[in-house]
Amino acid sequence: MINAGISAAMLKLVMFVFQVLNWLVGAYILLIVIYALLSWLPGGYQSRFGQIIGRLVEPFLSYFNFIAIGPLGFGPIVAIVVLSVVQIGLQAIEGFVIQLLL
Repeated sequence: MINAGISAAMLKLVMFVFQVLNWLVGAYILLIVIYALLSWLPGGYQSRFGQIIGRLVEPFLSYFNFIAIGPLGFGPIVAIVVLSVVQIGLQAIEGFVIQLLL
């Protein structure tokens, strides 16, 4: 029941784009979790792996560094919650766009 002007290929393309965006946000959440777990390892941030992840994650986490109680920082948790809300928003937008195309 797709409109005459909209092909099935267009619908598949829109769904693919939203799936890729959803996957990218999920992968970034995983990077934040790995970065947070590196804090438990001595020298984790100084390793080559830690430096690469740090370059990818620290710019985003810097927005949430103000959330701390003593030495405990809750920035990664808040960042993950924010990105989860972004994922929910992307899914809602995908549903809206698909409804427009059908």
